[in-house]
Amino acid sequence: MMRDAGVQLFEDYLARNNGSFDRALAETIQNIALLGLARTDFFTKAAFYGGTALRIVHNLDRFSEDLDFSLLEPVPGFAFSSYFASLGAELEAFGFTVEIEEKHKQRFSNIESAFIKTNTRIHVLKAGVPESLAHRIHRNAVCKVKLEVDIDPPPGADFEVTYIDDPVPFSVRSFSGPSLLAGKMDAMLFRGWQGRVKGRDWYDFAFLVRRNIPLLLPHLEARMRQRGRYVGESPLTEDACRNLITQRIDTVDIETARADVVSFISRPRDLDIWSREYFHHVLGRMRFVIG
Repeated sequence: MMRDAGVQLFEDYLARNNGSFDRALAETIQNIALLGLARTDFFTKAAFYGGTALRIVHNLDRFSEDLDFSLLEPVPGFAFSSYFASLGAELEAFGFTVEIEEKHKQRFSNIESAFIKTNTRIHVLKAGVPESLAHRIHRNAVCKVKLEVDIDPPPGADFEVTYIDDPVPFSVRSFSGPSLLAGKMDAMLFRGWQGRVKGRDWYDFAFLVRRNIPLLLPHLEARMRQRGRYVGESPLTEDACRNLITQRIDTVDIETARADVVSFISRPRDLDIWSREYFHHVLGRMRFVIG
């Protein structure tokens, strides 16, 4: 029964991803990994956020590679690796043979990371995909899902309980929509990604604003203070925030941003509208939650 539910989920994701085996498999593993964590005490200590949270919780229409989490507050002695056995057991129960490896830090970081790895071709065949199609995949092709946990979270986020129906009904704690937008704005303003802009942040920014989700300003301020990007004694104001975003829009390389995100969406023509004027329009529609 559980394996049937996993196959059905894979088939659903295969249809949504225009036949991309690797992406369908990754998204299936993401859902089952969340279920595995939900069966432990993980979500009493942490919350789900980032692009995959937007996809699963808010129906973001783009592929997202990673599972991102944040502790609710620092937990002495927290070890993400203590949950690997539960993750592996859940995935095995749904018919997945995986390796879960902790990513060892080369330098100090607030992020704990791990990878779930599995053979793409073997699991595509298990899901019932015809051999004539599955054999187009290299026999050693590996599907990887990265998991990250922020163990030193900035304060001020709001959380909510989210119910997920697949592969079986379960619940997780996730960042609220306004908190997710604050996190995306922090990334959009300040994150460097291998020396170039990460257009996925810009795509998600526009997505959230179109859905009338406001930005939780105190949480963005806390993130900026943690980065050392805001040191003022008074709280960050809406006007000051708008000015920062305006400056970022005026300096971003739109073409580079578009090139980053285009392979993660099913309708590339949706990006034809992208321009500085368009993002100024998005900013003009954005609302704020002050506290």
